[in-house]
Amino acid sequence: MEKIINICNQFQVDAPIVGAERYGCGHINDTYKVVDEKGKHYILQRINHKVFRDVEGLMQNIVGVTEYIFDKMLASGQDVSDCLRVIKTLDNKSYYGNDEIGYYRLYNFVYGGISIETSPTKEQFEVSGIGFGKFQKMLDGYPAETIKDSIPNFHNTVDRFAKFENAITKNSFDRLQEVEAEVKWFYQRKHYCSKVLDLINSGDIPLRVTHNDTKLNNVLVNVDNMMPVTVIDLDTVMKGSILYDFGDSIRSGTNTGKEDDKNLDNVDFSLELYEAFCKGFLGEVKDSLTQKEKENLSFGAILMTFECGMRFLTDYLEGDHYFKTHREKHNLDRCRTQMKMVERMEENLEQMNTIVKKYL
Repeated sequence: MEKIINICNQFQVDAPIVGAERYGCGHINDTYKVVDEKGKHYILQRINHKVFRDVEGLMQNIVGVTEYIFDKMLASGQDVSDCLRVIKTLDNKSYYGNDEIGYYRLYNFVYGGISIETSPTKEQFEVSGIGFGKFQKMLDGYPAETIKDSIPNFHNTVDRFAKFENAITKNSFDRLQEVEAEVKWFYQRKHYCSKVLDLINSGDIPLRVTHNDTKLNNVLVNVDNMMPVTVIDLDTVMKGSILYDFGDSIRSGTNTGKEDDKNLDNVDFSLELYEAFCKGFLGEVKDSLTQKEKENLSFGAILMTFECGMRFLTDYLEGDHYFKTHREKHNLDRCRTQMKMVERMEENLEQMNTIVKKYL
């Protein structure tokens, strides 16, 4: 850990860093919890610049968003002790490093909350909704046009479908024949891809600053009072639709089974959890939503689940090069769970819309 300690000491820390250990279970960046000689902790991350190639733009997004939230909370008299903040380097940059040694950033350690890694209870999922809703509310008014695309076309589902078709055409790993039923299923729903993009392009839905990875474990929660502390993992903060953030939370949090469940009998869409998230999320953002956003929230959940399943199938056809796999046909299992979730949401769409109206 000597290298990590030396890197930490290139930042504006309160005292020399004396210890470091690996921290968390992220799949993209390497994360370390470090401590200075006075006992104060920080979070150091090595940025995966193969995924996030524009490190400068990425860090511009993160610094802009975290400082905006900090200033807004400070101005309104709120407690900012657990605000996530980027600690600058000795030469006042937001990151340290280069292509040879890697790129690193340092955050303050948020003591007041923990990340929940298990399947959510109703109470936990409502808290997650409050957390992501507050995040959206705090960033209402942030100039979305200044945000860089850290991953271009991340939720451009039309572009995702084009990549899916390209994988089908190439069939590089000779896997197409075994997934003909899945491919047909996605083609039957191709019309989903352009719906939100068309609403954005027409101006009916505004571009907002969005998180784009709104899983339960990306909200730190104070388990003593069951309230959100802060939203973390801001690498995918980009401009997009609030439907994406709402939808991805529902996709990842309402599955009664596992994301890669081999037994689809375990997989179902929980309306109970859906309502819990709606209650928390809409309690924060309902007054700032446009009419078209309100009308399409439930569809956002279907779209994000459809998109994710299509990405898993695309990766399977391309030889499993993007998502980490741990067994044969892992991505195909993941794809099928998303398909099952889409079907259950389609069947429950009327009830989903009724729940949204209830909390609006």
